[in-house]
Parts: sequence; C-alpha cells; structure tokens
Amino acid sequence: MTGMTSTARPFLNRRLAEFGTTIFAEMSALAATTGAINLGQGFPDTDGPEEVREAAVRALRDGRGNQYPPGPGVPELRTAIADHQRRRYGLSFDPDTEVLVTAGATEAIAATLLALLEPGDEVVALEPYYDSYAACIAMAGATRVPVTLRPDPEQARFRLDLDELRDAVTGRTRLLLINTPHNPTGTVLTREELTAIAELAVERDLLVVTDEVYEHLVFDEAEHVPLATLPGMRERTVTIGSSGKTFSFTGWKVGWVTAAPGLVTAVRSAKQFLTYVSSGPFQYAVAEALALPDSYFADFRADMRVKRDLLAAGLADAGFAVFRPAGTYFVTTDIRPLGESDGFAFCRSLPERAGVVAIPNAVFYDHREEGAPFVRFAFCKRVSVLEEAATRLKALAG
Repeated sequence: MTGMTSTARPFLNRRLAEFGTTIFAEMSALAATTGAINLGQGFPDTDGPEEVREAAVRALRDGRGNQYPPGPGVPELRTAIADHQRRRYGLSFDPDTEVLVTAGATEAIAATLLALLEPGDEVVALEPYYDSYAACIAMAGATRVPVTLRPDPEQARFRLDLDELRDAVTGRTRLLLINTPHNPTGTVLTREELTAIAELAVERDLLVVTDEVYEHLVFDEAEHVPLATLPGMRERTVTIGSSGKTFSFTGWKVGWVTAAPGLVTAVRSAKQFLTYVSSGPFQYAVAEALALPDSYFADFRADMRVKRDLLAAGLADAGFAVFRPAGTYFVTTDIRPLGESDGFAFCRSLPERAGVVAIPNAVFYDHREEGAPFVRFAFCKRVSVLEEAATRLKALAG
C-alpha cells in the first residue's frame, strides 16, 4: 500500500527488548483501577517542607530558571551540593568542575553509564537492583554481572558475600555499581563491607558508581558511609545523589553527580544529549533545601522510623516474614510463611485480596528464582494510610 512502511524487523532494538513497561507503572495502574492503597511505587503522599516549596514559587515569580539554566546546573545549587558533601562527610568538591546537576538520579545513572562504558565492558552490580540499572547497562552495550545479596533470616537483613563479589570481577570488568542504602532490601552496607569494596576497586583499578539517594534515611545503629571518603576512592568514584527522597518532592527530578573533574566532564558529555538541562526553578529551591538545619534531617529520619515500625509490625501481624530495613523507605518481606512462593502472582492478586499494592522483588533480579518469594512495600505514606493498609493486610492472616 502506498505510504505504508513494512518491515519484518522489530521496532525496539535488541538491547532493550527484555525491558517492557516498568513494574511500577503496572502496579500503580492496578492501584488506580482497584482503589487499592499503593504501597508499591516509592513516592510520598504528602509534600515536603513548605519553605522549600515557597522557594520554588519565588524562583518562578522572580524569573530565575524559567529559561535554560546553565548546563552543569545553577551555581547556587552546585555550591549547595558541595557544601552538603563537605559539611556531612568531609568531602571537598569544586562546584565548578566536580558537581553536575541532573534530571533526577535516574538521568545521573544513565548519563554516567553511557559515558563510562564501552560495548563489551562488564558491570558488577548488587542484585536485586533498581530496574534502571539493567536498562542503562544494556543501552551502553555493556554486560551486567549480578552479585546477589543473600537473605539472613536470623539477622532479618540481606548480606553481601565479599568473596562472591571478588570472584565476579574479571579482566573485562570496567566498574562496580553500588547502592547503599539499598533499594529494595533496605540494607545499609557497613564500613567494613565498603572498605573491602574500596580495596577491591583499587587493587583491580576499577571505577565505582555509587547510588546514595537514600543517604539521609538510615535508622537505628546504621551509618551511611560515602564510598568516596575511603582511601583511594576519591578519584575513581562517581557519587549519585538526589533531592526527591530527602525532601519529598520526587516530581521535581533534581539529582546530581559529584566526582573528580575528568569523571564529571565525561558524564556531562553524555548528559548534554539526554535532557541537556532541566528543573530550572526547582534547582534554586533545592539549593535552599540542602541548607536546612540539621534538625530537619533528624526529624525526617525519626518520622520515617515511626512509619517503618508501624508497617513492619502490621506486616508481621499479617503473617509475612519481615526484613526490617536499616535504610530507605521500603520493607522487604518473605511471603512463604503465608503459603505463597510466587511474588508476581501474589502482588497481582493482592489488590483484590486485601486492597493493597506491593512490588514483587523478582523484577529486580537477573536470577528471578532468588527473588521469587520476596515482596517490597513502601512506607513513605501518611500514618493513617499505613494503619489502614495494616488493617487490610490482616485479611491474609485469617
């Protein structure tokens, strides 16, 4: 037929063929159609600090950021990020050459991996991992090599096998992709574990990309240790941060990269052909947010700890085996005590059975069988919502 295009070749390239619609979109749509409480996708159901929101409004009214902001990010935000890293962790970064503002952490991950990887390179990543990691590694033409965090029921946490990590590194390994505090398991890697990772990176001359977007959400005795603070890591680490998780404005999509000048230049080379720039007025607001007093961050953690404990108790009462998270705002559970073993089937039926939506952890695994019985719930919701969810989930125990 005239004007029609015919081809036997699939439209989607082979590198992305394994990635369909994200599980977050699927489960959020299921929540909308069933009226279930959405504890699947990790976004808060309340806004962050009023003064930060007003800072964005003020920037809009003052005409700051309504046109293209500078490619690396507005100077006020880059300076605020550098000040944050110095104040919190003793890390010194030049805001002009060692800080890059991105469209959220997702773009930071994409730009970093596209910039640093060649086709055929291997990336060692901790499994389960956030789904964009796998997609971005594939887009770069590289190969992901998962190292699985293993459940430790006695300690109610997931553990990294350092010997397995070392064995995963080959002559083709280009970089290690580390996430701590870890989504979805809630694990916070210890200083000892991170020291071993740093020693491995130095020994094998590897780059490390470290996703630290939940840096301000650590609980109890856990400590967030930025990998870049450890010996030999300052010049080989790309640290990724984000405002969305810390200030509860996930829709603003303001993230950043801090690293040595050569690494930031490389990442910016890729980033400029993705979004180029974004979030102009919001950048000024996030600069003010990062300067909030320590009491804000302490109160934020305390509030989330209460919500963690509330949901964890409700899940345990409903019959789940609960892995109490040391960080993030997610609780991973084991559904086998409920007589279930297929997380996908369980999550797709849960809205009808209990009026709650969760995420099957298997979607974060290459080795799907490893994650099959685990399900993730988000607790970054209002207390009343979590209480209602806990009440509904008790139907599973009956």
